[in-house]
Amino acid sequence: MSPATILDRIRDLFASDPSAHLDCINDAFENGTLKDPAWPMSDQELARAIREFRSAPVSDGSLAKLSRRFVEESTPRDG
Repeated sequence: MSPATILDRIRDLFASDPSAHLDCINDAFENGTLKDPAWPMSDQELARAIREFRSAPVSDGSLAKLSRRFVEESTPRDG
């Protein structure tokens, strides 16, 4: 799977609004200034990255966005 495809899937899952950060990463892959890693992460590196991600505090903006999504999904739609 190409890096651009992965970024599109991430955007679909998490970024409902345009993301300059994801656009920058995508552009770097397309322009060749950002390369795939020479080797994949080890299990230990992945576990450390997951621990660091999970220990980071959740921002108020992220909580508000998630709350809006839950409200939108629980609202009945005319069909």
